[in-house]
Amino acid sequence: MRHLLYLTHRIPYPPNKGDKIRAWHVLAYLQRHFHVHLGTFVDHPDDRQHVERLRAMCASSSFISLQPARARLRALAALASDEPASVRYYRSAPLRLWVEQTLARFPIGAALAFSGPMAQYVPAHGGHGPLHRVMDLVDVDSAKWLAYAGNHRWPLAALYRREARCLLAYERHVACQFDRTTLVSGPEAALFRTLAPESAHKVAHFRNGVDGAYFAPDASHPNPYPAGQSVLVFTGAMDYWPNVEAVCWFAAQVLPALRASHPALHFHIVGAHPTAAVRALASQAGVHVSGTVPDIRPYLQHAAMAVAPLQVARGVQNKVLEAMAMGLPVVASTAALQGIEAELEHAVLCADQPQAWVTRIHRALDPGYATTIGHAARRCVLERYDWQRNLASLGELLGVRASGAEAAP
Repeated sequence: MRHLLYLTHRIPYPPNKGDKIRAWHVLAYLQRHFHVHLGTFVDHPDDRQHVERLRAMCASSSFISLQPARARLRALAALASDEPASVRYYRSAPLRLWVEQTLARFPIGAALAFSGPMAQYVPAHGGHGPLHRVMDLVDVDSAKWLAYAGNHRWPLAALYRREARCLLAYERHVACQFDRTTLVSGPEAALFRTLAPESAHKVAHFRNGVDGAYFAPDASHPNPYPAGQSVLVFTGAMDYWPNVEAVCWFAAQVLPALRASHPALHFHIVGAHPTAAVRALASQAGVHVSGTVPDIRPYLQHAAMAVAPLQVARGVQNKVLEAMAMGLPVVASTAALQGIEAELEHAVLCADQPQAWVTRIHRALDPGYATTIGHAARRCVLERYDWQRNLASLGELLGVRASGAEAAP
């Protein structure tokens, strides 16, 4: 097998949040076809326990500790230049040295950078010749920062707008330099082609997937909810601003009207690291904040439906796909569904305005309708979001033939 350099901005395990889910499945795929050399950051001490598992999968590896407080100071220094703060945030002399030494030591011919900031570590040539470089941007992060600017006041709005401008210039430069650039969905790839027309011919996408055997309906999961509750569940990292905004908006704008006609209806917010604003929601009638849980599946299995009322979103929302895979009716905003290929009103329900949310949720509370849409949702995920089928598209860009043999890219 050939050698490949794989760089990720966050340790790709455990696969418990969006970027780590994709990065983990990419690594699992790559190690079946290449000798993988993994360079990554560890930004939380709890993740150190997974280092040896990943090290065993790779020909060589480097796990660089990243202190968020120090990284934020580095990012602030970027304000004196035109460099994106998010790129400076992930700047590391030890990782750069490890990459240089690894490229000199091993006959590496291909490199995959996961997330834009990791492109800064990938040169055009290694110690054994030119590198075939693929950049997995995943999302158009510059567009995300621009959306953030529109949802905040000065001075944050100005800082986010600056980051959007600088990051787009950086993304365009990287796309020009790398052989291929990938994104997480067709709409995200189409957006980047319009923003970086000079590289449009080199832009592709490969979709995320869901482990349909793991995320499968299973009544044996213990019910984590109190008896008598009909549950709407939201899952996700609860220190991530779009998730925080989403649950706060839903609790204020939608839930009271729902409970007026369905007093047994409760809203459970399930996810790690809830902020003070999220924890405060627990004082509202019908709202519950669970924090970190060992397994999300019982919370999906025993809910009446999942909701994803995100006002700002990029790429693909794994929380939506996982709920669909569990056969759960999902009501989501247009933003949360923009990267998901599913038939509206058949496999998933869409709502944006508060009254539309109330209407859709009332409809999905009907047991017969809920069963029908839940079955369609799981069928959609199994047909369109299989990891192995979707990762084959990445493999082609890296020279993996359909048979699994390697070819020069």
